[in-house]
Amino acid sequence: MSHVLTKSQPITVATLLNKKVAGEAISMVTCYDSAFGRIVEASTIDMVLVGDSLGNVLLGYDSTIPVTLEDMIHHTAAVTRVVKRPFVAADMPFMTYANRDDALRNAAKLMQLGGAHGVKLEGGEAICPQVAALVAAGIPVIGHLGLTPQSVHALSGYRVQAKEKSEQKRLLADAKALQDAGAFCVVLEMIPSQVAALVSKDLVVPTIGIGAGVGCDGQVLVMHDLLGFDASFNPKFLKKYADLNKIIGDSLSSFDKDVKLRKFPSPEHSFGG
Repeated sequence: MSHVLTKSQPITVATLLNKKVAGEAISMVTCYDSAFGRIVEASTIDMVLVGDSLGNVLLGYDSTIPVTLEDMIHHTAAVTRVVKRPFVAADMPFMTYANRDDALRNAAKLMQLGGAHGVKLEGGEAICPQVAALVAAGIPVIGHLGLTPQSVHALSGYRVQAKEKSEQKRLLADAKALQDAGAFCVVLEMIPSQVAALVSKDLVVPTIGIGAGVGCDGQVLVMHDLLGFDASFNPKFLKKYADLNKIIGDSLSSFDKDVKLRKFPSPEHSFGG
């Protein structure tokens, strides 16, 4: 049975779980502001992640670690003011869910002040007490396994995870633990495609892949990456659907030229007395 929605119907946790049952793929993009949020709202995208990747993409950091809870609340609120149909999840930033009390307090802020529909946490079995507490409090939770950017230093950089059998066994155990703790969805990042497919098959809840192959229940990409903002960023998992780096660069050059040749503003862009 298909669970195709009209564009006006909001995507809920139940919608996403039903998509898994029906074998319907789930689309997710990151979004950090209302300008892109309006475009996403008018699309048929299922989920929006206000990711702590905004540290790299918008704020110029080398990793997600410096991103604060206040940063996340600010950007999540900007998105949720205009995004009403897709399910909007917000990342809980580094060390904001180190224990149960921190997780509850900080997730509540993302929901109340940011307007998030749910939150995403990185980690496996070790964070399941926090996941269970959030779910018990009525907060939808997405897990995140594989390459977990907040642990980039512990993982020795941005590289494919779960290549060894022991690591694959641990990843599957972590995924099931997150599911048992109440997570309704699990992001799988930069792991071998066959491993992601096996995990996806074993879980009742949907998986969302990034660099994890087509066997996941859905896929996510960073908005600025798929639109080609950074010409130098070309990881294997990324497909660029546009080249906005060139379009924007050419536009700026044309504006600069028109200004310096005094061709802009022309009479049509000026006001009479």
